[in-house]
Amino acid sequence: MSRIDYFRDPNAPQANSVVPSVTAVVRDGSGRLLMIHKTDNDLWALPGGGHDIGERVGDTVVREVLEETGIQVVVDGIVGLYTDPDHVLAYDDGEVRQQFSICFHAHPVSGSLRTSSESKEVRWVDPTDLKNLAIHPSMMLRIEHGLDDAQREPYIG
Repeated sequence: MSRIDYFRDPNAPQANSVVPSVTAVVRDGSGRLLMIHKTDNDLWALPGGGHDIGERVGDTVVREVLEETGIQVVVDGIVGLYTDPDHVLAYDDGEVRQQFSICFHAHPVSGSLRTSSESKEVRWVDPTDLKNLAIHPSMMLRIEHGLDDAQREPYIG
């Protein structure tokens, strides 16, 4: 299913749903960031996805990262909560979802990179190379917060 991200766009459609989701800032021993090239919007992003009923949110992080990248992770903490009502995602089935995402820190413990139905490319990216990738501004905000070693408290916004 394809989607269009609207971020602080006065012409964005009105949201008609909210679905809790997660993303993960996963860094390897060299400090590289785990990134996926998404199939639904053709942008680069942190791995993540929707929270399922009956699941603990930490388990959602582990499941989504593994499904999208082939990498098994352990959750280390929270980067922030991203609930900006001016960020909506319009899907081709008519759903317009208000952002509600919890971003986590995690580290890899096993696995090897692979794509999925949601990721057409998966790679470890040096933070200095992020400027060369097409990344949505709201995703870049999570990445910046996740890479900021001086940030002590989770972002709430």
